[in-house]
Amino acid sequence: MRLINIISSAAVAGALSIGAVAVSSSPAIAYVACNSDGDCWHTEDRVQVPGISFDFHPDDWYFHQRWDGDERRHWREYHEGRGYWRGGVWITL
Repeated sequence: MRLINIISSAAVAGALSIGAVAVSSSPAIAYVACNSDGDCWHTEDRVQVPGISFDFHPDDWYFHQRWDGDERRHWREYHEGRGYWRGGVWITL
């Protein structure tokens, strides 16, 4: 009977450990943001700026677009810090 209690306790502890790891390792959420100037970039935040609107797409949206030769959209590289692209210039918030 004592062996069954030890095995049961170990099973519960193992299940709790697996659950804690699953909760703590949730994937980061990322988006592609585009503004009306045609600037598009990766972001982790849904930036909100008064008077300016952004379209947010799932992160993998980037891979389904054609960036070369597209006159309407321009891919902007990652920029550190909180902000957004506007007319090819990074605006820090």
